[in-house]
Amino acid sequence: MRIDLHTHSNRSDGTDSPAELVRNAAEVARLDVVALTDHDATTGWDEAQAEADRIGIRLVRGIEISTRYQGESVHLLGYEFDPEHPALVAELRRVLDGRDNRLPDVLRKLAEHGVDITLEDVAAQSGDAAASGRPHIADAMVAKGYIAHRDEAFNGWLNTGGRAYVDRYAAPLFATVELVKAAGGRAVVAHPWSRGSDRVLSADTFGRLQEAGLDGIEVDHHDHGAPARDQLRAIADDLDLVVTGSSDYHGTGKSSAFRLGAHLTAPDQLDRLLG
Repeated sequence: MRIDLHTHSNRSDGTDSPAELVRNAAEVARLDVVALTDHDATTGWDEAQAEADRIGIRLVRGIEISTRYQGESVHLLGYEFDPEHPALVAELRRVLDGRDNRLPDVLRKLAEHGVDITLEDVAAQSGDAAASGRPHIADAMVAKGYIAHRDEAFNGWLNTGGRAYVDRYAAPLFATVELVKAAGGRAVVAHPWSRGSDRVLSADTFGRLQEAGLDGIEVDHHDHGAPARDQLRAIADDLDLVVTGSSDYHGTGKSSAFRLGAHLTAPDQLDRLLG
């Protein structure tokens, strides 16, 4: 059984529609189970579920929530929770509003460096996304010829400390784990030792997260080398946490290294996570 528990559609910063993503999961990657985990939004669930039912693949309904711990960005995957849970809905709204509200400041900084991007240019790229984020700004930069690929925008422009970087709201990590659990879901830390989060996610921190309700760690991910995977797997084993693997697929928004099914979750780990 082939299981990929971390993918993105164009309801956040992927390029496939939810239905296209599900079809590609089944027909191209030959997956049996795929999770749709758009950033901070569940707006693609219904479309993805309808397509999954039509073609006969299991959809896991999920999300990737932007959180922060000790000043570092940490991404939290939530699975099969109540999307109408009031407290969680309110927190996700704060996160999404943070994405939208920083746009004018980012575009002003870009303009100071001769990069002329408008709100309309970004909206043309974000389309059906729940909020406009940095990847959509990057896509607008590509569309107007300033850069050749989305990744270039995160090398000195939109990355933390970049010329046009603007901070935004992110939910507190421990409280968000508790929110996902209160909403009836399962919580897994995404790519925990990448993008600076390795500085704050120690074995001790994982222990306290487990006490707060954390269910698992995304171990097998493109951003983790073999030594990191071994260490994370050992931490998960010590804490009796589920070990997941996934592609972090974004369609053409990321390189082919993030292709559907690039990293997989073992069937027994899915059973432990969701039953």
